[in-house]
Amino acid sequence: MRRVLLLLGLLVGTAWAMQEPQQQDQEPVYVFGTSVVIPAGLQGAIYYISHSAPTIEDLEKKKPRGTIYTSSLNIPPQDYKLGFPGISKRLEWFAIDYRGKFWIQKAGDYKFELTADDGAMLYVDGQLVVDNSGLHPPVTLHGAAGLREGIHTIRVVYFQGIKYQVALVLKIAPPGQEYRIFSTNEFKPPATWTGPDDTAK
Repeated sequence: MRRVLLLLGLLVGTAWAMQEPQQQDQEPVYVFGTSVVIPAGLQGAIYYISHSAPTIEDLEKKKPRGTIYTSSLNIPPQDYKLGFPGISKRLEWFAIDYRGKFWIQKAGDYKFELTADDGAMLYVDGQLVVDNSGLHPPVTLHGAAGLREGIHTIRVVYFQGIKYQVALVLKIAPPGQEYRIFSTNEFKPPATWTGPDDTAK
């Protein structure tokens, strides 16, 4: 009886060990945002758009259908059937206008990389840095901005048209560094900073 229990325990342990790597290898869930407020993150206003080519001016005339929050934009190219977490059941013809602030510790030329499907535009301090607009498959474009130390504003306007694929990835490369996912968690003012909470100009 003891041998039977020991053998059963080994079999259960082996089965559990075989399942563990599968759980670790599961694909992460990429989200456009959440309803949970992230005070220092990006706030995204959701709009439903028509089949005609949208513009920022069109969005600003519309009433948002909802609001989501995120600290980064990291949705790599994927099938639209995976859904758009944070956008309810909407699968096509919507837009998200993300806005937020970020802190620059070291002044210099910062490079940005924006991947989008369909279209997206990146603004820093109100200036267009990357124009990846239009309705198209996943496309990656680059831009740069000279930033001084202090608070800066960021805005990413994203458009999703017809189905099939979706993508929205924003990366940043500080001076002398490689590209990495932009996150407001990384670019927060230090606790000792006592300057005004305004936009760097």
